[in-house]
Amino acid sequence: MREMAMSSNSDRFFRIGAFALIAAAAAFLGGCEETGFGSIGAHANDPIAPETVALMKKMDTSENAPVLIRTYKKESELEIWKMKADGRYALLKTYPVCRWSGQLGPKTREGDRQVPEGFYSITPAQMKPNSAYYLAFNVGYPNAYDRALGHDGGAIMVHGICSSAGCFSMTDPQIGEIYAVVREAFTGAQREVQMQSYPFRMTAENLAKYRLDPNIGFWKQLKEGSDNFEVTNQEVVVGVCNKHYVFNAAPANGAHFDSDGPCPQLKRDEEVSGLVAAKQSRDDAKVAELAAQGLHPIQTVYADGGQNPYFASIAAYASRPDALSRGPVDVALDDSAITQGAVRKGRMSPVVQVAAAKINRAKVAASAPTTAAANPKVADSSDVTASITKPAKEADKPWMFANFFGAKAAEAAPADGAVSATPAAPVAH
Repeated sequence: MREMAMSSNSDRFFRIGAFALIAAAAAFLGGCEETGFGSIGAHANDPIAPETVALMKKMDTSENAPVLIRTYKKESELEIWKMKADGRYALLKTYPVCRWSGQLGPKTREGDRQVPEGFYSITPAQMKPNSAYYLAFNVGYPNAYDRALGHDGGAIMVHGICSSAGCFSMTDPQIGEIYAVVREAFTGAQREVQMQSYPFRMTAENLAKYRLDPNIGFWKQLKEGSDNFEVTNQEVVVGVCNKHYVFNAAPANGAHFDSDGPCPQLKRDEEVSGLVAAKQSRDDAKVAELAAQGLHPIQTVYADGGQNPYFASIAAYASRPDALSRGPVDVALDDSAITQGAVRKGRMSPVVQVAAAKINRAKVAASAPTTAAANPKVADSSDVTASITKPAKEADKPWMFANFFGAKAAEAAPADGAVSATPAAPVAH
């Protein structure tokens, strides 16, 4: 079991507070703004919490040692890894993500509300001490792979406030600590922090479940990168050629990578390649076994992203609580869905879009509860007759005024130093 990263006083993660959110509400209209109120920058130099420093020492690392970040949208988790004295990374903390937006799958264009997936680099210049969202850093989207595929957009952050329009949104205390850990790694001369962003944990079980999802080809690329990290516990060397990720390989004979052009002859560490191939073989066998046992392929559809169950008690203060209340829907895929385009590359199939539209309308009509269910419902992709819903727009934000400026929100807001409700227990994996 992985423990969620909560401070000794876990109440801190719920002290978002109505007044702080009202003060920042104007910034939400612009999505992930890079800068905001100058006075907020005072938090940029806050020290790492003593208990976190003690944890680093216990695991044979230090404040200035290199750091690596891994994120998982479906599980709504962000991991901080630190390099130990032996040069290998070890997991320091797992933080529950307060809000992410969009669907599982890569970001492809400005305004699609998608949280990007892939391998990104964070440099000191990407740190945003004066962010309108308490503190923030830019993840580096689009990278070379994104650009090769013509994906656009930008200003994708990890930030506070629990509001997302394509960003990884944490609570203010969380981003305060994450920002400090990254800042100290830069102080220790780390040039770039690698951020690995995944749709879900790259397990054989998840690959079996999503084996017919239209993004499965892309996700298999990400899994190769994940496997390289997991067999070495070292930062993955990332290249792009022929519009495809290449991991832990270097061009041979003085060649270079061309993200759009053919891949050159590559040289690899044979030992690492062997370990990766063995892991992939085991996972492929497990996927085949699960499929043979009847594990049905699915596609998970969200009204607009999700939130870790730990934050269910403050869901009303996150962005688009109406979308959170609907929860994810697992749409079963079958041969008929395949023939109608469910595995078409690069976009959600019409069958799944229509199924999601019907389910969402039914939930709204039935006055869905205010917090997302812990487990998604399953819909049959063959039971579809309704029209396709339009993607959410930035202007569609009644939550901002209803929840931040209404009397009901003021009454429900936790007092300073208090918790609005008992938080849900962290999810064990």
